[in-house]
Amino acid sequence: MAYPLIAIVGRPNVGKSTFFNKVVGRKISITENRPGVTRDRLYADAEWRGKHFTMVDTGGIELKSEDTMWRHIAKQAEIAIDTADVILFFTDGKEGLTSSDYDVAEKLRRSKKPVVLVVNKIDDYSQDKLFDFYALGLGEPFAVSSEHSQGIGDVLDEAVAYFEGLECEQSDSLKIAVVGKPNAGKSSLVNRLLGAERSIVTDIAGTTRDAIDTRLERNGKAYTIIDTAGIRKKRSVEDDVEYYSVLRAFDAVRRADVCVLVVDATQGITEQDTKIIGYVHEQGKPSVIVMNKWDLVEKDTNTINRFEERLKEDLKFMSYFKSVYISAKTGQRAEKILEIADMVYANATKRVSIGELNDLIMDAVRINEPPSYNGRRLRFYYSTQASGTPPTFVFFVNDENLLHFSYERYLENTIRTAYDFTGTPIRLILRQKKGEEE
Repeated sequence: MAYPLIAIVGRPNVGKSTFFNKVVGRKISITENRPGVTRDRLYADAEWRGKHFTMVDTGGIELKSEDTMWRHIAKQAEIAIDTADVILFFTDGKEGLTSSDYDVAEKLRRSKKPVVLVVNKIDDYSQDKLFDFYALGLGEPFAVSSEHSQGIGDVLDEAVAYFEGLECEQSDSLKIAVVGKPNAGKSSLVNRLLGAERSIVTDIAGTTRDAIDTRLERNGKAYTIIDTAGIRKKRSVEDDVEYYSVLRAFDAVRRADVCVLVVDATQGITEQDTKIIGYVHEQGKPSVIVMNKWDLVEKDTNTINRFEERLKEDLKFMSYFKSVYISAKTGQRAEKILEIADMVYANATKRVSIGELNDLIMDAVRINEPPSYNGRRLRFYYSTQASGTPPTFVFFVNDENLLHFSYERYLENTIRTAYDFTGTPIRLILRQKKGEEE
């Protein structure tokens, strides 16, 4: 299940990106002392006091500006507000309240979402600078200096307090996002699965503008099929309507349980397909690679084998992929998609017992010891599966810095050989055992 989403919003140049970078622990947003630098929404997962969440940074909101760029940025921030569970509203303690702050505050009140009011750039932590901000009508303001990491913990304490019940919320249906390039046949596939002409299907690329959820029941199981806009290369995104459609497609990936990645088999896997699949992989989502329009491909006895070899070559970063060759138009093998989606999701939620995992890893280390560096060798003390979706394994060791990429791959292959994790990424995390010398 997707983590709760915290959106950071506010007018330009109030320090939103600096706060974002401090919380997620790495410099993702570009921070410059001028407005309008952050234009795209940026996502990153983070954790505070045992609570996991996804944080989204947005561009500055200038609601009354007629400038095209500012309208785009405001629209993108609006999408973040719509999808957020909690909103951090940033203001500038040095500059004080502005008319733009009042405009944004009014918009946030209408959203009916929990809002934490943050007054940034208060380096001396003075409370008397907060009084004016009560006028926004958004409750108690929190004094923060993002640049000096002051007050960040208080803001996060308040934000995660709103998570009560969110992380335990379970859907009664498997959410399947259908994603891919424009005109790959996504809507045709959705209609085939649903058995109804729910999405408009044409030969014009980009017909589907928003992510559309439709419930489906099949063989006693419930699914929510999310049809999305085609994801183009950035330079191919010309108009603002299409731009926001692409953003919503990425939102659909974030909240999906399984992603169905539709590829036009007549074109083969392209660079853009690889980027889309890579995004799904980075989000830790189980997935199914659907080679559509298979009825239009000239075939011989080795055609599928050649396609599979090409996929193995292009998707080296996710050797776990599961593929199926279909025709949404004729219905050929389309019925297998839900069955495979169930399978990869079951693999993504699979649990390995502590005893079995430790026996497996210790045997693997005995068979193939880690290489030594400067006379030191990586030692494994204990292993456990921390979570599922994606399956995440934690190894307690003497020094996590001694792990070489090739040995990490060896450990992953060992786990995959012992347990079927087809269709889902897995994560390996090393933690240094307390009391061990570095």
